[in-house]
Formats: sequence, C-alpha cells, structure tokens
Amino acid sequence: MKLSAFGEKLTARSGILQLMDDLGKPLPPGVPSYQLGGGNPARIPGVEKAYRREMERILSHEDDFENAIARYDAPQGRISFIENIATYLSKTYGWKVKPENVAITNGSQSAFFYLFNLFSGTFSLSDEKGNPDVTGGRPKYTKTILFPLMPEYIGYADQGIQRDTFVSVPSRCEEYPDHTFKYFIDFPLLEEYLSDHGEVGAMCVSRPTNPSGNVLTDEEIHRLSALAGQYHIPLFVDNAYGLPFPNIVFTEDAAPLWDENIVLSMSLSKIGLPSIRTGIVIAKPQIISAIANINAIVALASGSLGQVLAEELIKTGELVELGEKEVKPFYQEKSKEMQDWIHQYFEGTHYAIHKSEGSIFTWLYLEDLSIPTIELYYILKEQGVITVPGEYFFFGHEDQKNGLPYPHPHYNKCLRLNYSRPAEEVREGVKIIAETYKKYAQK
Repeated sequence: MKLSAFGEKLTARSGILQLMDDLGKPLPPGVPSYQLGGGNPARIPGVEKAYRREMERILSHEDDFENAIARYDAPQGRISFIENIATYLSKTYGWKVKPENVAITNGSQSAFFYLFNLFSGTFSLSDEKGNPDVTGGRPKYTKTILFPLMPEYIGYADQGIQRDTFVSVPSRCEEYPDHTFKYFIDFPLLEEYLSDHGEVGAMCVSRPTNPSGNVLTDEEIHRLSALAGQYHIPLFVDNAYGLPFPNIVFTEDAAPLWDENIVLSMSLSKIGLPSIRTGIVIAKPQIISAIANINAIVALASGSLGQVLAEELIKTGELVELGEKEVKPFYQEKSKEMQDWIHQYFEGTHYAIHKSEGSIFTWLYLEDLSIPTIELYYILKEQGVITVPGEYFFFGHEDQKNGLPYPHPHYNKCLRLNYSRPAEEVREGVKIIAETYKKYAQK
C-alpha cells in the first residue's frame, strides 16, 4: 500500500505508539506485570465519587442525559461549559478570559497536533495587502516549533506534519549530593537561538514537565512569555498535570498563569477522566477560532460527556478543590514512596533522580548504564516491568538529523517511571530495575 508523505510520517513507529501499546496490550501468559510506563493516572476515590454523583444527577434530571449524548456541540465546544470555564478563570485569577478565549478538543494531544501545525511548516509570503498567496506564485518559507527545555514530552516528537519542524535547546543541569538533579532553561542559549533564527513560529513547554517532573517557576514562565511577545510568537504551555487542575504540583513557586502571549492547554485526563478525551485551550480569539475550524473539519465537534460531567464541578470550584485536597496529596505521597524505594534498592550504585516537583513520574538517571535505555527497556519488559526509555524524550536537534544522538549526557541513560500504580507493584518494579541495572552497569 502506497501512502502519502503525511501517511508515512504519521504511521511510522514512534515512542508514543510504543507507550500506548504497552498500556493496552497484555504481557505473555505467566509474566507478572509491573506497569511503570505510560501516563495512566491512578483511581482516586474522592474524585471518582464526585463524578459518580454528577452522573447520577444527570441521569435523574429530566432528559439531561439524553441531551448530553444525542446532540453535537458547536465545533468550539459545549457553550455552557465554555462559559463556565471563562467565568471561573476570570473571576478566580483575574484573567481577561471570555468565551471567545476558550476551545474544547478531543484531549490535549489533539490540541497540540492542531497548534503545532498551525504555527510550523510551510508558509506563503503575503501580498501587499496582507493576503496570503493562493496562486502558488510567490516564494514560501518554513517555520519551526522551539522547545526551550529538553527533555520534553514523548507525545510531541512525531506530531509535526512536515519533517524537521521541531527544534530544541538542551537544558542546563545541576547535580546535588543527595542523588538528585534538576534541569533549568539555558536562557542565554535560548535568547541567542531566537535572535539567530527568525523562522521560529512558536515555543512550547510543559508545566510540570513530562518526563522529568520539573516545574517552571512563575518567573521563568513570565520570562518566556516576554520573549514570545518580543518575537511575536505564541508560547504554548501544556498544563496537563498543572494548575489550577489537576494540581499535581509540589512546589510553592508556581501559580496558574495566562496572558495573551500564552496558549494554555488544560485537560480533564489527570483529574480522573483519561478515557473521556477532553482538552481545554485558553488563547487569543483568533487562535480559538482556528481550533474550532479544525475541529469542524477533523472531528465535527469534540466529545460532550467530559464537559457535562465536569461543568458543575468547575462552576462551583469543586474540581479545583478536589485537585488541592485529593489529587495533589495522593501523588505527593506516591512520589515520596518511589523515591524512598529507589534510594533503598539502588544504594551503592551511581544513580540520580530529578527533583520531584510535580506530574506522576520519576525521571531516573543511570550514570553507569553500559547499554542504551532502549535496550534496557526490552530487558525489563521480558521481566514484566514496563518503563519508558529516555531516548524518546530528546528530539529536535540538528545532530539527530545527521544520525548522531542528542547532545546531552542524559540522552540514553534515563528512564521515565510512573508511580501511580499500587504500592507493591511499584516497589517490586523498582527492585527489578535496580537489580537489572547492577548487571549492566559499567565496572
């Protein structure tokens, strides 16, 4: 079967495909399962109880359930849900958010596919009146998406329709004596890159950062936003684990932030609704209009059920309260458990953990590993331990286009570990990883 360039690009093997396959496909019979890969959130009773209550209310009230499942919403999203989101954010945080600043997508993964390809790839020069060229006669140029903090989310790496439209700046790393380290944006390097590369069409960060659990401070976000304004490009902020919900953020120097330079993407996945794909985008009206238009063409409309279940919880502020009182403390304790087990089982080896500032992952650096983590991944999988190898989280550098590895010492020596599974499963998985590392550590 002959596929187009688009088809070849989006059907090739990818890290995100491997990750999702590992989530959905069972291991061979007789192999115990330790699911430390993927991004499945935990089931948190207090959150599930709230959604069950909302569903029971919907089912018991006239024809609310039938209305929720029997009609398409507008391409922008469910109007009442959008209005409640805008009202809550504007009243609570003082943001100048109106309904025209909000769009709903079928998950934040879809939102980023739209956004990346709206602002990267081939552009036509405009005529004297600012109209884009539709004749094909004028020259064209290419724009890129810049990632200021690498490693970054595995699910971004293959979303560009055109090849080589993602570029990145390697992070700066500080190591600490307690077997921890932390990534920082190298702002001088970032500013130099922006100054020298006028083809950058947008910047993108996740906050908390997937995979490392790094949380960019308010000062860092404001500085990125100022750079975006200076170069007249948007700053995409992936808030799937962040504030105001689900609030899987363990640091104090982080607040919900949005301004007109920022395109803020939120999600209901990590606050209990991963299977009901509901992404929320906050942006300028022109960007929201573009997303709504793409929704109409690609999907007709976004799914309604997540919006219906969460609408009242957002309106009353209960969803944010659930994040603060149920979700955040749950994951903070799970993070501490995994760190304790890593320190216990890896004692006597060279290892380090990224400072746990948020998300549902531990980012583990295995300094003495003698094989790439992609090989280690397969060795662990044979023992039932599912992880995500670090190579997939480093992308967008010129060296890789030339067949070289990403120029960062952590490139093939890190694993992303999900700590949301039951405690005994996580503990045993960590133990097996440590035992295997000791077999493949450089002597």
